[in-house]
Amino acid sequence: MKQAPVALAVSAALFSASALADQVNIYSARHYDSDEILYKAFTDETGIEVNVLEGDSDQLIQRMQREGIASPADVMLTVDAGRLWRAEEDGLFQSVDSEVLNERLPETMRHPDGMWFGFSQRARVIFYNPENVDPSEIDTYEALAEPGLEGRVCIRSSNNIYNQSLLASLIEHDGAENAEAWAQGVVNNMARDPEGGDTDQILGVASGECDVAVANHYYYTRLLNSDNDAEREAAERVEILFPNQDDRGTHINVGGAGLVANAQNPENGIRFLEFLASNEAQEILAERNYEFPVVDGVAKDPLLDSWGDFKRDDINMSLLGENNPEAVRIFDRVGWR
Repeated sequence: MKQAPVALAVSAALFSASALADQVNIYSARHYDSDEILYKAFTDETGIEVNVLEGDSDQLIQRMQREGIASPADVMLTVDAGRLWRAEEDGLFQSVDSEVLNERLPETMRHPDGMWFGFSQRARVIFYNPENVDPSEIDTYEALAEPGLEGRVCIRSSNNIYNQSLLASLIEHDGAENAEAWAQGVVNNMARDPEGGDTDQILGVASGECDVAVANHYYYTRLLNSDNDAEREAAERVEILFPNQDDRGTHINVGGAGLVANAQNPENGIRFLEFLASNEAQEILAERNYEFPVVDGVAKDPLLDSWGDFKRDDINMSLLGENNPEAVRIFDRVGWR
């Protein structure tokens, strides 16, 4: 992972090299080794050099707002539909009508107006202690609010975008009133005040601090493949469950990107977006970062493949962003810290 000072040092090169036919400038809130491989593969295929500025999503959005039409950014990469929606709402993306993207990406992974696209899938799933929990008790997200789980649930804070998008999906499916009742029920069932990241929730189950946790699937795969014996052993004490298989399917979110409104190299930016939908790029995302590919037929990581197929919620990712403000208000009302 690159540290922020290293990423910021790249910015001078971006400013001095904009609007050249052989480059594309990317602002990225993704910090994965797999992305370095992606950039190299894109350059090898097209001859277009990739300049990258890494940072936190909100920081990059604020930076582009300050830079305005002088921004060197051609493409913004980030994770979660909620963050893509924030950038869209701030006018930072422009519409792209690409035959390649329209053909290769499912409709659910494309903004209706082509403002941004999802290129990798992340399942927000349930983890549990098999010694204390019957999986039939927790086979839906809604079950997390049931009184029988009082004092047994570990989950992140309400300012976490992953939880905001999960609640946004519940608003879409169950209505705002029922979604608020769910959020209140989960608050009542928390084993501890929200703290830490997704990995900490899984480890909370492994340590016995809670019986049930919510986290994105790839945090679990990282633990199972860790070089640290203690982390692997902890993960092996925990089971994974894909909720809502008998109705709408498991909540899915995305790693995605959009063409920046003031892109200096828009054609190269579109070529990069189209490359992300290629089999080569999809395989890198799937194998290197344990994400699910978006394009049908692309091989998954063997561990993910061992879980078999599961039903996925097929609402358009843009709805998660549209429902984000209401999700935040609900979290505030129920006292979800």
